[in-house]
Amino acid sequence: VGCCESRGRLFSAGAECSWARLGGSPRWRPQLFPAPGAGQGPALRGRALAVASAEFWGDVAKEFYWKRQHTGPFLKYNFDVTKGKIFIEWMKGATTNICYNLLDRNVNEKKLGDKIAFYWEGNEPGDSAKITYSELLHKVCQFANVLRSQGVKKGDRISIYMPMILELVVAMLACARIGALHSIVFAGFSADSLCERILDCGCSLLVTADAFYRGDKLINLKQIADEALQKCKDKGSPLKKCIVVKHLGREETAVDGTCSKSPPLKRLCQDVQEKKTEISQRLHPKTPWNPAMDVWWHELMSSASTECEPEWCDAEDELFILYTSGSTGKPKGVLHTVGGYMLYAATSFKYVFDYQPEDVYWCTADIGWITGHSYLAYGPLANGATSVLFEGVPTYPDVGRMWSIVDKYKVTKFYTAPTAIRLLMKHGEEPVKKHSRKSLKVLGSVGEPINPEAWLWYYRVVGEERCPVVDTFWQTETVSSCLGVAGAPLSLVLPAGCLWEVTLSPAPALLKRTYSLGPFRPADLLFLPAAGRLKDPSPRWVCKALPLLPGHLLSTAEVESALLEHAAVSEAAVVSHPHPLKGECLYCFVTLRDGHEFTKNLADELKKQVREKIGPIATPDYIQYAPSLPKTRSGKITRRILRKIAKNDQDVGDISTLANPGIIKHLFNNRCDTKQ
Repeated sequence: VGCCESRGRLFSAGAECSWARLGGSPRWRPQLFPAPGAGQGPALRGRALAVASAEFWGDVAKEFYWKRQHTGPFLKYNFDVTKGKIFIEWMKGATTNICYNLLDRNVNEKKLGDKIAFYWEGNEPGDSAKITYSELLHKVCQFANVLRSQGVKKGDRISIYMPMILELVVAMLACARIGALHSIVFAGFSADSLCERILDCGCSLLVTADAFYRGDKLINLKQIADEALQKCKDKGSPLKKCIVVKHLGREETAVDGTCSKSPPLKRLCQDVQEKKTEISQRLHPKTPWNPAMDVWWHELMSSASTECEPEWCDAEDELFILYTSGSTGKPKGVLHTVGGYMLYAATSFKYVFDYQPEDVYWCTADIGWITGHSYLAYGPLANGATSVLFEGVPTYPDVGRMWSIVDKYKVTKFYTAPTAIRLLMKHGEEPVKKHSRKSLKVLGSVGEPINPEAWLWYYRVVGEERCPVVDTFWQTETVSSCLGVAGAPLSLVLPAGCLWEVTLSPAPALLKRTYSLGPFRPADLLFLPAAGRLKDPSPRWVCKALPLLPGHLLSTAEVESALLEHAAVSEAAVVSHPHPLKGECLYCFVTLRDGHEFTKNLADELKKQVREKIGPIATPDYIQYAPSLPKTRSGKITRRILRKIAKNDQDVGDISTLANPGIIKHLFNNRCDTKQ
């Protein structure tokens, strides 16, 4: 274990701050701390880390505006229940406003008012818009005033259920400007999922859109929202108002070119109110409307002032609630606070992607996920960056869409998921090489571990072996990946038979708390890489993919990579399965490329491939063909469900966040016979 207490802190044990390698000033001078006597090492090291952390993040904080500076310790926390209440506090007492730092300062102090904040690229090629920092500030102030006119005040929770359009960014920043919490729900979720999230965090207002296209599929968003609101009403929700963006009918209402503007629809769309009876079809879907609750965005904005005084918030005030993707269980509402989130999102973006003022940055993630929050909205805007906001999908209208967008906007930093990379790999190199991509400088990967085959294709084909690949690994709970390196290994000698935990001391952006977790235990506030203890039978995060085979701890990611090297395999997922003799064995799911058929001979080839690449100990016991793998709507493979399928355990838990829940029944019906 390397420097187990330095997560998010950027320094190494016994060395100067690794941040210095990224251009920062080292803050931990080992020579300031004398050689420890017997038993004093841990205490001195803890003191060194505390001093380094406070000084480093204190310097970072100076780059932002604070209405009131903090006094007292930069960091305070207590994890010892015998010493009182468990808590974590960063810069408590300091006041600021994250929207002010992202927009007002960039416009007024840094003179970036005329710089493009976002290039918006719609689902249809040719449907585009752009907005400068000055225009974005005016729009945000207008909508902040709209929210206040609807009775929204500091501390209220606002649900946002919108496609990837500029109004989504405006809405979230307007909430931050007046101290209201936004809870963004991915626009691919069902009415039930939206209802659960509205109820769970007690939202008082919903912001949504009439409808949108995702590829060639029409999503009647307002109809789904209405179904959710009715469910909320039936359960006693206090939500009384719904603000609706007229997105598909935008040509009728856009007046200044700074909002998304969909062209006339080229496909027939069913009238969403007459869909059930199939009475007629219309060119534009008619938006279901409840006069007692619904109001058009553009009508409210037309009379709203472009000036809005920000609400000054404590660094520890709540900023947003975002629900996890559900890849490890029931989605949890994660709450982040103003000060720590602002510092960490801004700083990690700056250094992870080597941001430069001339860059055009594109993160393909949906803002409904933490990647979109941190690396499409808050992080880039805090650095005055120009970003691309894309409404569509990588394969519409053709598989070269992403690379045409890269060329169109001269994208320099590109950030996407291994799922998207593997999807495009299926179609070969030609759709990529049809486009120049000469502007690209850095490639990023996020969302899940990237297998070597996908990494090499990304590096060699997309980046032409001239763009470094930044592979990031993190969670909704942590805001960003760990910056810096772990440093020198530690020697931790414990008495024989002692149970141990590797715990991580807090960083600024670590979640404040979670919702819907059930009974609270004091240990829950400790962030443990294994999400529990070593004895936890279902560890998550770093240790989730390490089945213990006879005398060997294997990485399932390594086995998956070996399977993916076979020409017939497009995707693979490996989970552990109980074995009467070995204790555990490997159960594999494979998806095949077009033109290949799953046979016993192929299964034998795959087992041989793993055996040759890793060794006999890693030979899979079971390989099951899967037409597709169960994934969350953020593209993550839900391995917890695959473990249930392997064990024939029908209790798969919450599947509301799955993009393809129908595949579960198919996989159960075609699972391998594990009783032999």
